[in-house]
Amino acid sequence: MTRIFQILFVSCAVLVALPAAGAETVEAMTKNGEKVLLHPNGRWEFVDAKKAEQAKAVAQQYPENQGCPPGTQGGLLGFGRCIKPGDPDYNRGSLNPNRR
Repeated sequence: MTRIFQILFVSCAVLVALPAAGAETVEAMTKNGEKVLLHPNGRWEFVDAKKAEQAKAVAQQYPENQGCPPGTQGGLLGFGRCIKPGDPDYNRGSLNPNRR
C-alpha cells in the first residue's frame, strides 16, 4: 500500500510541475490496477466511489489529517507543524527582536 502512495506522490508532483494553463484532470492507474484521478493541483482520488469513501475513512483516523488543535499556530494548508503556546517559536511574528 505504501508503494501505491509513493507512485501517486511522484505522479502528482509531475502534474504540479506542469504549467497550470490547460492542465486537466488525468485518469491514471496504479500498479495494482486501481483507477485514480490526478488533479492539476496535485491532489488525487479514487475513481471508484466506494474506494474513495474507504480511503477517506482511513485518513480521518490519523491526527495529522485533523488539522491543528485550537490554541495552536501553524499547519498552513496542511503543511508544517502545530506550534503550542510556550514553544520558543510560538507567536514570533516577523522575527522582530522587540516582539519576543
